[in-house]
Amino acid sequence: MVTMEGLYYSEDHEWVRVDGSRATIGITDYAQHALGKIVYVELPEMDEYYKAGDVFCVVESVKAASDSFAPVSGKVIEINEELEDSPQLLNEGPYENWITVIEMDDPTELENLMDEDAYKVFCEKEE
Repeated sequence: MVTMEGLYYSEDHEWVRVDGSRATIGITDYAQHALGKIVYVELPEMDEYYKAGDVFCVVESVKAASDSFAPVSGKVIEINEELEDSPQLLNEGPYENWITVIEMDDPTELENLMDEDAYKVFCEKEE
């Protein structure tokens, strides 16, 4: 399992990269391994508002469909449209290929997420 330093991680296996009030969100290496070959990504809608914990996207693989939950609250300001034609990018580079960017309402919600070390421990307990 690969992780990256400097990201925040959710218990639902999403990662968050923060730049000011912008939160770039994707799925972790752990998640893409668990899903297997990803064949479809239902992207969130532009300008849609999500509260932390809301389903913002669905990732489908040959094994199953899996909901992705917003790790922070805010409005969608970007979506990775490349995933519409190439959903397998999430398998090929889960940390390089993001799903959406949210303009955060409340950056203190990041305190509810894990750092890299805590996420590694969390994943070990999941196995």
